[in-house]
Amino acid sequence: MATVALIDYGSGNLASAAKALARAAEGTKNEIVTTADPSDILAAERIVLPGVGAFADCMRGLSSIPGMVPALRERVLKDGAPFLGICVGMQLLATVGKEFGDHLGLGWIAGEVVKITPSDPALKIPHMGWNELKIAQPHKLLEGVETGAHAYFVHSYHFVPALPDDLLATTDYGQSLTAMIGYENIAGTQFHPEKSQATGLKLLSNFLKWKP
Repeated sequence: MATVALIDYGSGNLASAAKALARAAEGTKNEIVTTADPSDILAAERIVLPGVGAFADCMRGLSSIPGMVPALRERVLKDGAPFLGICVGMQLLATVGKEFGDHLGLGWIAGEVVKITPSDPALKIPHMGWNELKIAQPHKLLEGVETGAHAYFVHSYHFVPALPDDLLATTDYGQSLTAMIGYENIAGTQFHPEKSQATGLKLLSNFLKWKP
């Protein structure tokens, strides 16, 4: 049985994320474990980092668990374990987040998290609800997900990657917004797979089979 660690650090839609992962894992040899224990991270085959709320609060929560960030670096950066960040969990991959000041992120994918500034002032922030994905480049996690597929978003900030090659998908909301990023064994979605029905389930199923 392969363990998939869903990190509990006080910020994230854990119940629905765990349920969606469990559904994607049906019929596979994956066990979903919700955990705040760094030793579970070191033992996990795959790691999922959810996140809801402000960038700085989430980074603070993750860093406040003794040994958690070092365990993540060991397992993801050194060992190459497949990693998926969701919403703010994806944003934490950035070099810096600019929500309520500048705050350092994990720095695993170069870029910054900036406020959404739609060209149409009638468009409300946060960007909330269903929107279409535009696939920027093929990726194993997006197999079976095509441009025009709908995903569920709730966010006021988005990740602007420094390198175009790290951008996997976008969505449009008065401007082009990052919907998904990826680099080697690391990927992140701005949308919520656990709320995105068929699109989300397909992505999570792909993640459980992903061998970067």
